[in-house]
Amino acid sequence: MPDIKKILVANRGEIALRVMRTAREMGIATVAVYSEADRHALHVRYADEAVCIGPAPSSESYLRGDKIIEVAQRLGADAIHPGYGFLSENAGFSRAVREAGLIFIGPSPESIEVMGSKLAAKKAASQYNIPMVPGTEGAITDRAEAKLISGEIGYPILIKASAGGGGKGMRIVEKPEDFDEQMDRAVSEAVSSFGDGSVFIEKYITSPKHIEIQVLGDQHGNIIHLFERECSVQRRHQKVVEEAPSAVLTPEIREAMGRSAVEVARSCQYYGAGTVEFIVDEALNFYFLEMNTRLQVEHPVTELITGVDLVKHMIYVAEGKPLALRQEDLAIKGHAVEVRVYAEDPATNFLPDVGTLHTYVRPQGNGVRVDDGFEQGMEIPIHYDPMIAKLITYGQDREEAIQKMIRAIDEYQITGVQTTLPFCRFVMEHEAFRSGNFDTHFVAKYFTPDKLSPTPDADYRQVAALLTARVLEQGRKRAALPTPGEAPGAVSKWRNRKN
Repeated sequence: MPDIKKILVANRGEIALRVMRTAREMGIATVAVYSEADRHALHVRYADEAVCIGPAPSSESYLRGDKIIEVAQRLGADAIHPGYGFLSENAGFSRAVREAGLIFIGPSPESIEVMGSKLAAKKAASQYNIPMVPGTEGAITDRAEAKLISGEIGYPILIKASAGGGGKGMRIVEKPEDFDEQMDRAVSEAVSSFGDGSVFIEKYITSPKHIEIQVLGDQHGNIIHLFERECSVQRRHQKVVEEAPSAVLTPEIREAMGRSAVEVARSCQYYGAGTVEFIVDEALNFYFLEMNTRLQVEHPVTELITGVDLVKHMIYVAEGKPLALRQEDLAIKGHAVEVRVYAEDPATNFLPDVGTLHTYVRPQGNGVRVDDGFEQGMEIPIHYDPMIAKLITYGQDREEAIQKMIRAIDEYQITGVQTTLPFCRFVMEHEAFRSGNFDTHFVAKYFTPDKLSPTPDADYRQVAALLTARVLEQGRKRAALPTPGEAPGAVSKWRNRKN
């Protein structure tokens, strides 16, 4: 397979820029696609070429695989990198790219299909003796039988959509009498969110930690893992804080989880970068959850502790090259923490707060990395995920990485919108997080809006309101006074003057 000379990045914002920067370092030209809402976006200006592919709604732009492939062919791109989200885990798009004679920088459509269904993924992984959460082997077809299995497993149980993600189509059932109601809700939400009402049952782990393993495979059957990421601090079942390595895993458990992750990848002949997610209970027993067949939002923390550019290796793998890394070559060095900076208000249950970035000044200094797609004066579009940036810090150990994060959060100046930065600072200083003794219920257990310190944006808005009131008051006073030489109520000649 020939070397890639030009890549179309089928995404937007910080991940598009992230991919383009590595491509430029490798001497590869880039093509940006963008919606009308992103006409002035940074990734559009950074790319060597850029093409508008439709209106603001993603269904008319970033999800139009046919348009994206047509642009790639017209501009002579060799390959398409999907980033994350949008079409990154769409097997149909991956297959269409391949059929168009282009290279998809990611796994095969067959791997995406297997791991895109939680049930199919569990079935594939079960061949390799991977630890599984007790539950049904397939989709529920007989509700009476499902109730019997739930009783055998023991309540609480979790009803999950097979095609689900992001907490959709997921319901916790605390007791048998709630089973039917929660089942109906889970199926209904699964149908509306994914067009697939298939659900299955698992034992609900009451104090779960969410720990995932980064894997990397080539097209020659070589697969390695790049250790774990701790992703338990979440809101609405979506991650906000991630770190690598975990503060609680022993070397033995880390090795066992790494082996299991490699076997999960092997079960679907995986190549490219992927992530195997596990649920870990209080006794540090781990169970396979799912596999994400793409680059993860939180991949920078892995890059920092391993020194490996994951995007670069994704491109090498897509070119057909064998992995240049062996498992024995890899070691954890230092500690990295990432917080997702969303345009959300933590004081109102993390509701989006999109708007214009009146002030936007990034933190700097040793051990600080900011992956973003915005600059001061830009507007955060309402049409897409409200993430502004990923803020990542690196230190020789966990304590140093956390202290750098606190400093970086304090230096990050954003006004015009509320952000998750105050919440992330709260997490960094909380005893549960500092001790490592926390789980996916961190927000429910420890966070209430009154715990937040006043944000710079709140101060900004207060000052702005006071200044506005002062200006208006002065304006009213001036309006009440006659201009020297004019009678009260006379029309100003300045206002009538035509230049």
